[in-house]
Amino acid sequence: MFGDMMGMMNKLKESQEKVAQTKERLNSVLIDEQSSDNLLKLTLTANRTIKNISIADELLKDKEQLEDYLVLTLNKAIAKATQINESELAAAAKDGLPNIPGLDKFM
Repeated sequence: MFGDMMGMMNKLKESQEKVAQTKERLNSVLIDEQSSDNLLKLTLTANRTIKNISIADELLKDKEQLEDYLVLTLNKAIAKATQINESELAAAAKDGLPNIPGLDKFM
C-alpha cells in the first residue's frame, strides 16, 4: 500500500520536474510570423514572449494600418505559440503521471 503510494508520489514529482523542464525549453522555441505582404515580421517564444518585431518603413507612415497589422500578426503568432505551449506541457505532464484509471478523460 505505502509502496504504491510512494511510487505515485515519485511519479508526480517526476511529472512536475518534466513540466518545469518543458516550460524552460519552450523559452527557446521560436515562432516566426509575418503579415501576408511581409511588411511586418515578428518572433516570439512558445511561452509567448516577444523577441523581435520588424516593421517596413511604409507601415510607419500610417498609424492605423500599423496598428491593424500588429493586432492581426500578433494574434496569429500568439495562437500558434499557445497551441505549441499547451500540447508540449500536456504531453510532459501526461508522460510523468502515474497510471490512474480514468485520468486520461481529464487530459
